[in-house]
Amino acid sequence: MGAEQLIIPFFIATVAAASFYFKFLSLSGTVSAFVTGLFIWSGFGIKGLILLGIFFVTSSLLSKYKQKRKENLGEVHEKGSARDWAQVAANGGTAAIAGLMNILFPDPVWMLAFSISLASANSDTWASELGVLSKSDPISIRGFKKVPRGTSGAISRFGTLAAAAGSLLIAFAANLLFNLDLDWTVAIFVLGLAGSFVDTLLGAFLQAGYQCVECGLHTEKTMHCSKKTAQLTGHERVNNDAVNFLSGFAAANMGMIIYIVLS
Repeated sequence: MGAEQLIIPFFIATVAAASFYFKFLSLSGTVSAFVTGLFIWSGFGIKGLILLGIFFVTSSLLSKYKQKRKENLGEVHEKGSARDWAQVAANGGTAAIAGLMNILFPDPVWMLAFSISLASANSDTWASELGVLSKSDPISIRGFKKVPRGTSGAISRFGTLAAAAGSLLIAFAANLLFNLDLDWTVAIFVLGLAGSFVDTLLGAFLQAGYQCVECGLHTEKTMHCSKKTAQLTGHERVNNDAVNFLSGFAAANMGMIIYIVLS
């Protein structure tokens, strides 16, 4: 067994443990992040880990950025800023699957799917974490009316620019790491941004939305004010984690279809 086979898993475990210490990840999120990192390293090597690291570090730091201004969102969002296993799987699950598939059936298409899935996750995360800091309320694509910041299925100009920046960062990094052609770099950027838009659509029409029966707050939580909330929209089993996974998975598959058609 080579030194890399010992050092890299230890490094992944150390980063995951540090993320738990700094409350970027919950305990279950730490275990999930370790497994995800192993799959990606096994499938795409150190370059894959670097791309994953760019997503994880920037999204984690943004979740802590101006946290006091985001405190009220804790009443709206189902979960806090420390990501659990479902949130890690939602954002990194498709990337981990691509890594596993590249081990079993090596093909450049898996690297493309991997990069697009991270571009989509980064795009959505940047839009969520920075969009809520917009000075104006976003507009729901369901009713085209202004809704409180942090509401799923809503867009703002600032949030859209943040989404584009998040996808562009991953596309640019993938270009440098994997020596991609400009066409595929642009494809990663466009499809990553498209994944964020798919996330918004699913959030507006499929994700479950609730209202507190006590205080009337619109929330993603099934319990509020110590009482069960009333479901208003969407499907009960479709939460934000499901929406995040489906949007990234859809974006990655769009890229794979384009690759197969053009190959």
